Amino acid sequence: MNNETEFIIRLQDPESKEVAFRELLQLYKERLYWHIRKIVLNHEDADDVLQNTFIKVYRSIDKFKGDSKLFSWIYRIATNESITHLNKSAKRLQITNEEHQTKAINNLTADVYFEGEVIQLKLQQAIATLPNKQQIVFNMRYFDDLKYKDMAEILETSEGALKSSYHIAAKKIEAFLTSD
Repeated sequence: MNNETEFIIRLQDPESKEVAFRELLQLYKERLYWHIRKIVLNHEDADDVLQNTFIKVYRSIDKFKGDSKLFSWIYRIATNESITHLNKSAKRLQITNEEHQTKAINNLTADVYFEGEVIQLKLQQAIATLPNKQQIVFNMRYFDDLKYKDMAEILETSEGALKSSYHIAAKKIEAFLTSD
């Protein structure tokens, strides 16, 4: 039995669930926050989505069967929660997802939690021009430095499709950044 299997058993055991879950929070809180933040772009929204992610993980941990790594399963939940948040927010504002993304990018400069320089803002603008899936793939590979194998597990797709998406996204971003 490996460490992850033992950890999952502790998470699923009512006697040790609370303590194990606090460990899980400490282990993944920061990485997940930044993964979510790159998708939703706003600090408050990222905090909300992170909280929703951990609530969903807590409520669903008993159903986790270990078909994937725990990390992949949690990242998948965080990714889906982020996309759901963006879709609901755009719908609530009665704008398209693309308009919502543009609005979020424009608000980045006013965000006190965004410490980026001009080039970082330009990179975020370039990423915002990508379709949603390419944004997520680019962020996971470029910023999170995830292996294609792990990304395939998280996004439930093939490594080949991810490599293609990343390559196309990188080319589009390069073209955006050199177009001035």
